Amino acid sequence: MTEKILLVEDELALRETISYNLKQQGYEVFTAEDGEQAIEQARSIRPDLMLLDLMLPNIDGFEVCRILRREMNLPILMLTARSSEIDRVLGLEMGADDYITKPFSMRELLSRVKAQLRRLRMIRNEMEQQAEPQPETKPVLTIGNLVIDTFRREVSLNNEVIALKPKEFDLLYYLATHRRAALSRDVILREVWGWEYAGGTRTVDVHIRWLREKIEDDSANPNRIVTVHGVGYRFEG
Repeated sequence: MTEKILLVEDELALRETISYNLKQQGYEVFTAEDGEQAIEQARSIRPDLMLLDLMLPNIDGFEVCRILRREMNLPILMLTARSSEIDRVLGLEMGADDYITKPFSMRELLSRVKAQLRRLRMIRNEMEQQAEPQPETKPVLTIGNLVIDTFRREVSLNNEVIALKPKEFDLLYYLATHRRAALSRDVILREVWGWEYAGGTRTVDVHIRWLREKIEDDSANPNRIVTVHGVGYRFEG
């Protein structure tokens, strides 16, 4: 299936140049020249990727990104002439997945586009493979001496309640309901933290380490949450 890219750029010459090069790579390209058109187009065509200029008429790129992040899981690559750190941080906080500063080479842009779409394909494939209902997805999971109660959002080990932060609980429940499946860091990040989260997969590693310290007999040699080298993690129970 041909991947759809929505290009949002108010400068005509640049818009045409980028569009031409994307089409040469085999992508189906749609364009918009201001923020209002960008939102309408995104809602209509549901693109696989959006290239979003920051400085736009009517509604700027920050606001477009914020609005669409609430409505759809859409990778967004921001294009902007503004290179200050605060702009980069703000763009990422609004939900952008990547950031490229003008002027940029077309080779660099196409490389970023391919990387984002490759990552999206991997995530979709893994999610499809894991989409079958799991028999363990029930209100209270009992796995040996570990009990996960979703009603109370409470976890107990050896009949003693252990204190977990909200994301630690969400992560543990997600792993436990996908027992023995090798889960990549990208999939875990998207499923537990959501598409709107702009942080990196290092967040997953940190929370895994915290969980191991609380539920493993020996966190240095875990037998519940094991590392799958080159992939991510697997919950053995």
